Order: sequence, then C-alpha cells, then structure tokens
Amino acid sequence: MRLVSERWQWTVALFFICSLLNLSFIPRASADGGAPNLAYVSGTSSGISVIDVGQAKVTKTISVLGDPHTILLSQDGGLLYVSQPTLGQVSILRASTGRLFCTVHLPGKPSLLAIDTVMNILYAAGSGSALVTALNPTNCKILNTFEVNGPVYGLAIAFAAGSSINGGVSNQIWVASTDGLTIFDDQTHQMLGVVPFPDGPQYLSIPPGETVYVTTRRGSVDAVSLKTKEVRQILNGGIFGTMDYDALTGEVYVPDEQHQVLNVLSPVDIGVSAIPRKPEQVIHTQGTPESVAITSDGLLGFIALREGKVAMLDLIAHRLVYTVDVAGTPHFIITGLYPPAVLDIPTPVSNATSSQQTTLLAMFWVTVFFASLLTIIIVTPILVWQLRRSLKAEHRR
Repeated sequence: MRLVSERWQWTVALFFICSLLNLSFIPRASADGGAPNLAYVSGTSSGISVIDVGQAKVTKTISVLGDPHTILLSQDGGLLYVSQPTLGQVSILRASTGRLFCTVHLPGKPSLLAIDTVMNILYAAGSGSALVTALNPTNCKILNTFEVNGPVYGLAIAFAAGSSINGGVSNQIWVASTDGLTIFDDQTHQMLGVVPFPDGPQYLSIPPGETVYVTTRRGSVDAVSLKTKEVRQILNGGIFGTMDYDALTGEVYVPDEQHQVLNVLSPVDIGVSAIPRKPEQVIHTQGTPESVAITSDGLLGFIALREGKVAMLDLIAHRLVYTVDVAGTPHFIITGLYPPAVLDIPTPVSNATSSQQTTLLAMFWVTVFFASLLTIIIVTPILVWQLRRSLKAEHRR
C-alpha cells in the first residue's frame, strides 16, 4: 500500500515538472504581420496582396483604393499604414482583416511614409507638396508639419543620430526634396541643416551606422555621412528603386530597374572605409525591380517586380527561390516583424497607454519564464533525491 502511495506521489511530481516545462515554453502568439510568414505588396490589382512565404502564394488580398504606394507595419504587426496618393490620404488598416482603422486627408498626393518607432510618430509626404506631416499612428491625428524647399521625393528616420538641443539623444528626420536633403530633429522639430544635392535626391535608406544611402533622379546612388554630411557617389548609370538593408550585416540592397538587377552594397563609413567601386554582389531579378524588402533576420529578401510578380530571394545563397504572381503593377513590398510580436492591437489608445501595455506584457512573460525555470531548478533535485531514496528502500524490502 505504501508503494502504491509513493508511486502516486511520483506521478503527481512528474506531472508538475512537465507542467512547469510547458509553462516555460508557452508558444507566443504571432502578431498579424509576423514574418517571415507574410509579405505585403502594394500596387497589385486588388490594392494590397498578402503572400504566405511558406506556401509561396497569395493567401489574402486587401481592397485599397487610391493606388497605394508605401506601406508599413506597426511595431507589433497589427496595423498596416498605407499611402494613397491619388486620393490624397493616408489610411491605417488592421493587418489581420484589412478593415479600416482610421484615415486622414493630406496635401501633396502623399505616397511616402516613414515611422519613428521611438517617438511613435508616422511621417507622410509626397511629390505634390513641400510639406511633411507628422501623424499619431494610433488615431491618424495630425501632430505637426515640416516645410522643405520643394516637392518631397524621399523620407527616412536616422535613429539616435545625434544630440538634441535639450541635451538628450534624438532621432533625425531626413527629407529628400528638389535639390537637397533637409534634416529635422524629431524632438524639437527644428531644422538641423541642409545637404545640397544637385542630382536630385530621391529614395533614402538609413541602416544602423554612420551612413545615409540616397538614390538620385539622375541615376546614381550616393552615400552621405551622418556626422560630416560629406557626399560620395557609389553607383551611377541606372534607374534605382526603393532600397532596404540587412540589419545584421549592414549590406544595402538597391534595385536597378534599367538593368533588371539587385545591387548588394557593402556597408560604407565615409572617412573610415574606402568607397567600393562596384557592388559586392549583382543578382539578376528576371524582371524589373521596383522595391526590395529584407527580413530582419537577414535570411530572406522579397523583390517587387513591375511585371506583376514578387520574387523571393535566399540571401545566404544569393539566389532566387521562387516567384509569385500578384497582378497589377507592384510599387512597394514589406515583410512583417521577425521574431513575431506578442501583442494584438486594441482599440485606439494614447501613445503612453500603448507603450505601457507593451512593456507590462513583455515583463509578464519574462517573469513567468524565469519563475518557472527557477522552480524547476530548485524542485527537480529534491524530487530526484526522494525518488532515489524510495527506490533504495523498495530494493531493501
């Protein structure tokens, strides 16, 4: 009878250990745009098409009018930010359903978007106006406007790029206009300077580091030092689309529509490293590349092709894996966040509340994990010792 009782106790103990292990490794709920599961492409026949990477096909379409161009995802992948230049507006949609969250009408046929994830501000602009509009990305409310010297052709955020006037570390808003780059402080909203660009700056990409990459309307790719504002040319003789970078290696991927290739540029630090005379790699795209998106784990790339297709790229092997028909004329492509976020999007809330919810939920799961792990470390040796003691006693009997 005693032996049965002890065995029952050990059954309960083992169940307890397994439960703790399961609790420690609870699978996190993927956000709506968790990558590399999904890729979003604008300008398709429906407006926006969603590609399931694993299935290599379009699994959902989102009906969006206004010839959508730039599209971005919120930090948790729950909201999709969409520029609609022909309607003169920017809309925020729920990524999971495509349902309209909010919308705002803006001047200048806004086609460009950039998001400051630190200050939680969405910026929008277009080539029909000299204004850049700052928006609240949770309710479409206009927060501020910035004026430059001509139509806007490019937008990007330089994170922790310098010291603000109030003494803290600030991000910078870089704006490409007619013949120069205008720089603003994201905290004080003051203009920090202008970099002359007679070739006509267009698309911007600012990876971690000290360099801004700029395509020009005259067919070149230039590097600009964040510190000194010195400009050096890297490539010329092409028609270059929207760029992206590998956050792990610092490599910059530049689509060349004229030659139907994707140029891979080694990271440049002006004043420290030599400017490369040619791309590190040239990948033939089997179509006219308009835009490229690189997953943040540095494994996959997605190329939007003008011919109504999206090509998936294996970045390790630098080769195309497959193409997906999306129809229409793709303008822009993004992938969701990787690793996927835990959060889902609630109804519109203030920036402070949203940030607090994010922090508290993350802290909760971290606490659960380490508490479970600590319990296992303490309880397991005691249970093992008792088991060995019981087995020895049973053997003596």
